[in-house]
Amino acid sequence: MGQEFRATVDQARELDKAAIDAVGVKGLILMENAGRACAAEAARMLTGTGAAGEEGPPLEHSAAGKRVVVFCGMGNNGGDGFVVARHLHNWGAEVGTVLVGSISDALLKAGDAAVNLEIVLNMDIPVAEIRAAAQARAAAQEAGAANLLVDALLGTGLDRDVGEPYRTLIEGINELGLPVLAVDVPSGLDCDTGLALGCAVHAAVTVTFVLPKRGFACPGAAEYTGKAKVAEISVPRNLIEDRVARWKSQEGS
Repeated sequence: MGQEFRATVDQARELDKAAIDAVGVKGLILMENAGRACAAEAARMLTGTGAAGEEGPPLEHSAAGKRVVVFCGMGNNGGDGFVVARHLHNWGAEVGTVLVGSISDALLKAGDAAVNLEIVLNMDIPVAEIRAAAQARAAAQEAGAANLLVDALLGTGLDRDVGEPYRTLIEGINELGLPVLAVDVPSGLDCDTGLALGCAVHAAVTVTFVLPKRGFACPGAAEYTGKAKVAEISVPRNLIEDRVARWKSQEGS
């Protein structure tokens, strides 16, 4: 039932809030599961295996020796990216992370993303900072030797054209022509309309959470999402079904 319904940004937020506030699923649990699902998909991309159940090397071996760059923003999407980096590092990949913003500012914000950034730092996974367009351009160029890029820059909440230094970074990522895994949504894509907000990452695969997003079905959106997959992150099934039934009724479908 839930998989047939495509959620708007507001509906996706409502589900997350209900899982946290009404059920008691901690935000850290949701972030951990989201990042772990993306890391598993990244490992499959690195080895060329397909579906989640497809036969392939164990995850702890699949990423070994591969180079991955994880681009993270300052919000929860970036927090998901830090989880991805941690798991791929544990599975043997050579992982670097790039944060658009200041490490100290990100840690001061506290919250779930800060917790996962601190873990990455404590694991000695490199974290580079970007604060200007020139640094963004250089970071994209340095990522050219990677086997895979992970886009965890901007989440579903973006509601304006992409600004700097994100714009330069996104354009640089696209110019590399490397396979990109987008976390929840390709950065710069409006999840409700499927339109790029000035620019957007061109992903090979997008792992989105809980429900497919409405904009992903719009004409032209696949140019940015690539193959869109839905990951379960511990939002209770009955909660999803109840909300979807209500939304369908409200929308007359």
